[in-house]
Amino acid sequence: MLDRLVAAIDRHCTAPGSDTAVPRLSLAAVEHPVEPAHLLYEPAICFVASGTKRTTAGELVRVARPGEMLLTTIDLPVTGDLVQVPYRSASLRLDGEALTELLVELAETGRPAPAATAAQVVAPMPPELADAVTRWVRLLGTPDDIRPLAGRVESEILYRLLRSSLGPVLRQWSLADSTATRVREVARWIRAHYTEPLGIEEIAAVAHMSAASLHRHFKAATGMSPLRYQKHLRLQEARRRLIAGDATAAQVAQAVGYVSATQFNREYRTAYGLPPVQDAARLRARLTHTGPAPAGL
Repeated sequence: MLDRLVAAIDRHCTAPGSDTAVPRLSLAAVEHPVEPAHLLYEPAICFVASGTKRTTAGELVRVARPGEMLLTTIDLPVTGDLVQVPYRSASLRLDGEALTELLVELAETGRPAPAATAAQVVAPMPPELADAVTRWVRLLGTPDDIRPLAGRVESEILYRLLRSSLGPVLRQWSLADSTATRVREVARWIRAHYTEPLGIEEIAAVAHMSAASLHRHFKAATGMSPLRYQKHLRLQEARRRLIAGDATAAQVAQAVGYVSATQFNREYRTAYGLPPVQDAARLRARLTHTGPAPAGL
């Protein structure tokens, strides 16, 4: 079953990691080892067909092997590393409306929510789900079929996900007032305000939680505190701007919210191993020879 998914990805993946003509579907195909990449994951499910991927978010480490699924439920800054290649995967970006509509159709919206879980969960991919994902990818070979069939196959995938071990997590993700939803909304709010000086009390007010409760639930989900999450967002954006090469390190530090250039340099070096200017120069030289890190890593 996985061989057929690998073949479909090989046939239609036009770049090491790319979006496709099928809505919410992206593919990744990587032949050789690459450096760990610092990425911002959005809510999605990655179906690993070959190779092994490891993601690290704060204290949260997840490893997804062939025949496994990696569910990410919130916007999450991670370090992605391919520990085994060649690597092939297909990813579904989660659509909250589509999932909620399906739950209403199945009359499952009233189920009690499980306890809060981590923002990334690994689970085995059942054969019938691998088959549905393969048919979804194969639609890329018949473009005229994408519009009438892609949504139907996606609905089947969501249905089978709800019947898999990820079902309880996805149900909680879709509930309007669950702890998982509050943490997800806080993460999005921090992402929208990451350049501003934020305090834990202000962030807790967004979640309608006490500061202690938010800190506990947010760290359980993301592997880091809300303020550390904000710092990771700042540093990732700073690195992106430095690689673009259109601003100095001091300008970039100020643009992403740092008041102290010294603090920025210290935290940047701790995160990436080199001072900002040296790290950016190294990455630009690497990109010149090898291209960007695969988007689907």
